[in-house]
Amino acid sequence: MKTTFLGMSRRVVRAARAVFLAGIAVLSIVTGPVAIAQQSAPPPALAPQPEGPSGVVAKRAVLASRHMAAAANPVAAAAGREILRQGGSALDAAIAIQLVLNLVEPQSSGIGGGAFLVHYDATTRRITTYDGRETAPARIGPSWFIGADGKPLPFARASVGGHAVGVPGLLRMLEMAHREHGRLPWARNFEPAITLAHDGFAVGQRLHRQISDTPQLRAYEATRRYFFDRDGNPVAAGSRLVNDDFAETLRQVANGGADAFYAGPIARDIVAAVESVGERTGLLSVADLADYRPVRREAVCGSYRARRICGMGPPSSGALAVMQSLAMLERFDIAALAPGSAEAIHLITEATRLAFADRNRFVGDPDRVPVPVAGLLDAGYLAARARLIDPARRLPQALPGEPRHAFLDRFPPTLADSTPEIPATSHIAVVDGSGNAVSMTTTIENAFGARVFVRGFLLNNQLTDFAFDPMDGDRVVANAVAGGKRPRSSMAPTIVTDADGALLLALGSPGGARIIPYVLQTLVAHLDWGLDIQQAISMPRHVTLGGAVEIERGSALLAQGDALRALGHTVAENDLVSGLQGIAVRRDGDALRLMGGADPRREGDAAGD
Repeated sequence: MKTTFLGMSRRVVRAARAVFLAGIAVLSIVTGPVAIAQQSAPPPALAPQPEGPSGVVAKRAVLASRHMAAAANPVAAAAGREILRQGGSALDAAIAIQLVLNLVEPQSSGIGGGAFLVHYDATTRRITTYDGRETAPARIGPSWFIGADGKPLPFARASVGGHAVGVPGLLRMLEMAHREHGRLPWARNFEPAITLAHDGFAVGQRLHRQISDTPQLRAYEATRRYFFDRDGNPVAAGSRLVNDDFAETLRQVANGGADAFYAGPIARDIVAAVESVGERTGLLSVADLADYRPVRREAVCGSYRARRICGMGPPSSGALAVMQSLAMLERFDIAALAPGSAEAIHLITEATRLAFADRNRFVGDPDRVPVPVAGLLDAGYLAARARLIDPARRLPQALPGEPRHAFLDRFPPTLADSTPEIPATSHIAVVDGSGNAVSMTTTIENAFGARVFVRGFLLNNQLTDFAFDPMDGDRVVANAVAGGKRPRSSMAPTIVTDADGALLLALGSPGGARIIPYVLQTLVAHLDWGLDIQQAISMPRHVTLGGAVEIERGSALLAQGDALRALGHTVAENDLVSGLQGIAVRRDGDALRLMGGADPRREGDAAGD
């Protein structure tokens, strides 16, 4: 169905697009912080950001013809490129990047957390996903986040200390993926991080600011000793930070494999830390660590405008929600709309609202609850959902649908899911010289995780990604906490191919539940509006998580406020701190053409040859 709005002609749309791209160009190449990052904190009614803004910095697209690595920190991206230069695969480079991020961006991810990894094999054109999500310790029950007063705990109280720590999954998952897709020896991929930890690295402005803004880091001795100097001040930007404990931890895992982490002295130290810190200590055991297993899962895929979009299925809701939203948007001629117009924002918002309604009702750990993936992606079901979208008016209430094989009696019809989900997260994208690709989103949940520091790394507070209140009426919600269960996520590491399976794009972002609209909007910008990957990543953001349409603070999209209100939306201004990394791929005959983009709202970079 072709839809036009307000009689907009193609010429008007082209003119509007030119103005919009000019604005993105300014955003992408500005040489210093601008107003978008200099405002006060968002109003209390809006959900908090996973990490605060750190300014908009110069970002230009990076071009390469052999291989490329994109990461949330230039030092990490450079480490990935070095592994690629040594003949490493995309998976090898992703391991090296992750371990370096553990040092230079410890607030966001690390070996004390988990990740979802999507792998593209250029030879077979097969996409495989790896689930390294944390699990709840076996002894935890559904009332874990219910206080003595019978009410769910406040997030600030629940998220700090041993009480919040889940079983880390990252290293087991990376080891599984390395056995199948690594080229270099496992230990080789640890060398950049071991060297950096031993010799020290310069503290970045963003890390310094995050430490300054996180007072709970002072609560525990080991954490305080690492992140603050002898005078009690946050380690200064530009100062050299050495982490010999982490270097030794990495040496043991490099030589002994993931078993060195999940059993023996490291495992015992992790358990001791969880049992000894926080107002409410945890129940993590040595057996929980020893029993952890990553899961290789089939990719969840859908089509959009003759492209194939693939990502991580449950327990992540990211790919499902992105694909549902795209399927609903395919009914409309998005390409005919001006980027950043009220009409485009409205359609994207409505599709996202409907996808989130399904997500909140049906998605949880697929090994514990029957997630109706096929029903949620069924073409007929999504066509019916798309017909709920009125181009001229906001849907008064976005309710979950009734997909096939959904076991509707198992799920409350009006789910009041109390999952806060405000994680600090990072994304890695890599394409190697053979055309293999990795898109991996990795996290320790809230900034600095549980603030528990052991053997040179932070532990996650991933258990707070479960619903704090496990019940809706007399029924258990899909994302209720239980021993051994994986919490739901919004992480959306994405691989895009053409209809024949040739690689086109590796993409992803941090941002908690906002990851879904961040990735969705970037795909629409790239695939519908023809923006290059850096322009698509840099474009101003808008997000709806069930309430107001949040418009990126200081952006040109604020000019659409009155038009959005006329469509029935409530509009608010907020700092929207996405952290997208993406690599776009095309081939000219046998020649590989790579373009990398990194979010101007953070300090990420792409590095290639």
